[in-house]
Amino acid sequence: MAAAPTLALEIADGIAWATLDRPEKLNAMGPGFWAELRSVLDAVAGDDAARVLVFRGAGRCFSVGGDIDGFGELGDVAQRRAYVAEALGALRAVEELPKPTIAAVHGFAYGGGCELTMVCDLVVADDTARFATPETSVGLMPGLAVVRGRAHAGLHALKYLALTGEPIDAEQARLAGLVNTVTRAGGHEAEAERLARLIATRAPLALAAAKRILQRGSDDGYAYAIEAVSLLQSTDDHAEGLAAFAARRDPRFHGR
Repeated sequence: MAAAPTLALEIADGIAWATLDRPEKLNAMGPGFWAELRSVLDAVAGDDAARVLVFRGAGRCFSVGGDIDGFGELGDVAQRRAYVAEALGALRAVEELPKPTIAAVHGFAYGGGCELTMVCDLVVADDTARFATPETSVGLMPGLAVVRGRAHAGLHALKYLALTGEPIDAEQARLAGLVNTVTRAGGHEAEAERLARLIATRAPLALAAAKRILQRGSDDGYAYAIEAVSLLQSTDDHAEGLAAFAARRDPRFHGR
């Protein structure tokens, strides 16, 4: 039986809503998520009725990021490199979509969930939102965040996220440059819709041109990030991080 889709798309009144729809797993991104994301982007790009794309999460949060249960299933370095390239390529495609994108965030936006917000054009978060890049706790690094995070956040803020893995709240994320607007709890979707409706009244060709110019230089660092993350996935420290996570204990890293 085919797995249920993680990303549900609906288009209404000029707005495409892409819902991360795996609430029982806190919208964790499994291996198939990246192909789904590409399909959603292709559908939105090819539909003239979709003027703006909004990402949101079903249930308790936006997304806790990659499904850690599948991290140990990758084989050799070549397979790991291909997976990381697929993931970063899909996130990069969000940036390159000619149509404006908005992330409407509540609850956890961790790991890949946080990185998805970084490639959206605007980010609206309610005051329950928490942002984190905890990859170093399992022996990895946040590949997309170290490449594109600096386009939004100050260097100290990004280093704090990448090196500590600790979460920051919605207001801290706004002050860091990762969030445009903070709403009361539950108000994130209404504000995202307000912005989407406003943007949908603007000239599409002008929006696409503005995005294309603003995104100049976004290629920097992608190849390095793919190589670094895929190699880190084969380290003893990564295996220890996964084991510690599964056992709910602190990891013991040895730098190998």
